[in-house]
Amino acid sequence: MNNKWIRGTNATVLSLAVIGIFIVATIFLGSLKGVQWDLTKNKQYTLSDQTLSFLKKLDKEIKITAFTGAQQQSDAIMNRHVLDMLREYEKRSSRITVEEIDPIKEPSKAQQYQIDSLGTTVFEMGDKQMKVYSYELFGQGSTQSTYAFSGEEKFTQTLISLISDAKHQVYFLTGHNELPAGQMSVFRSSLESAGYTIGELNLFKDGKIPDDAEAVFLIGPQNDLDEKEATALKDYVKDKGKLYISIGYAKDLTKWKHINDLLAAINVKNPNAIALETGRTSLTDQLTIIPEYSLHVIVDKLSREDRVTVLPLALVLQTDTANTDFRANALLTTTDKAYGETDLATLTTTNKTTNGDTDLKGPLDLAYAIQDKDNKPKAIVIGNTQFLMDQVIGQQGNKDFALNAVSWLQEQTDMITIRPREEAQVQQVFLMPSDRNKILYGSVVGFPLLFLVIGGVIWWRRRKG
Repeated sequence: MNNKWIRGTNATVLSLAVIGIFIVATIFLGSLKGVQWDLTKNKQYTLSDQTLSFLKKLDKEIKITAFTGAQQQSDAIMNRHVLDMLREYEKRSSRITVEEIDPIKEPSKAQQYQIDSLGTTVFEMGDKQMKVYSYELFGQGSTQSTYAFSGEEKFTQTLISLISDAKHQVYFLTGHNELPAGQMSVFRSSLESAGYTIGELNLFKDGKIPDDAEAVFLIGPQNDLDEKEATALKDYVKDKGKLYISIGYAKDLTKWKHINDLLAAINVKNPNAIALETGRTSLTDQLTIIPEYSLHVIVDKLSREDRVTVLPLALVLQTDTANTDFRANALLTTTDKAYGETDLATLTTTNKTTNGDTDLKGPLDLAYAIQDKDNKPKAIVIGNTQFLMDQVIGQQGNKDFALNAVSWLQEQTDMITIRPREEAQVQQVFLMPSDRNKILYGSVVGFPLLFLVIGGVIWWRRRKG
């Protein structure tokens, strides 16, 4: 009897010791900053080298407040992604503290921060404050069953902007039926997070380009410029100004004069042709171009990571290689099997292509990075606008390409781009009442009872033996 009691006591003490060691080890490992093993399939808890490098240099106190709260299941999933990512930042830097607040339960806090929607994350450094919204963080994945989470890129860019004293003033040209701000909110908010202040500029009304304009954006005009507007922009870019021009198909494209004069001033020609690709097999149609990348810092990383740029209805661009005042370096090109359809009337009214003798032969240029004779960046010209729209910019490398081009143009190195994490959509299963009862009784009653019976049998056999 004494031997059995001693063996039982030893077993109990040993079990308690193992449990104690496990608890102590868990607490110890949890207290170590930066020590972890990410065993998830896509390394969703591993921060990029760019972010880790930035966090090591961070020397200012940052408070991050995540205003969560779930009205439906999708809200809870988004909150989990946001908080998990923010906790990684907190683990990696002693300068960062993260707090979660439910604005429904704590309305006074929400009012204090002027929170008007769930899923708002507030970054604070002293009196300086920046907000990130959940709709900026989630986009369509590569398939219908996946979604992309861009939290790390957005959070790191916001932190960089928060601690930076520099502000870059840029203006979006208006008055020519350009792409509305509401249709490119992702692009504009990404610029703002990277430290850009965006203003609207109607040259016809304002009379001149503001002195603080570091760059002027012309995005998707449907109407031609006025002659005086084109002259002002030409003088601006020939002086110290920079241009970001994105033009796509427009009804009066073939009638443009002053936009074409502006392009010609920086050594770009618009031949009024739409690119069609016949030399590549892809999931897209001929009018959606998956271009080749040229050798340039703007696209080098995209090329290495094999992330394509998707251009629906792209315009062909041309340049004069003998021009030494402005040198246009191709960024995106088609294959040599592509051609440029010049009969736009037939293409747009009947959706028929000709590939005739008057059409342009591939390979064709679709985007340029332009430098002056001193090798200073002066302009970006892209023969497409749709890739900047909210429903398209999240595809593959579109956003990275758009922002990398801005970064190169402004000679900035701190506008980082980090590949979004792709996650599978949560699968819902609908159960009949009888199925739910089986699962309930099996898990609550069946399994515990089974283990109890097995334990009882083992105890009885040992007692008999």
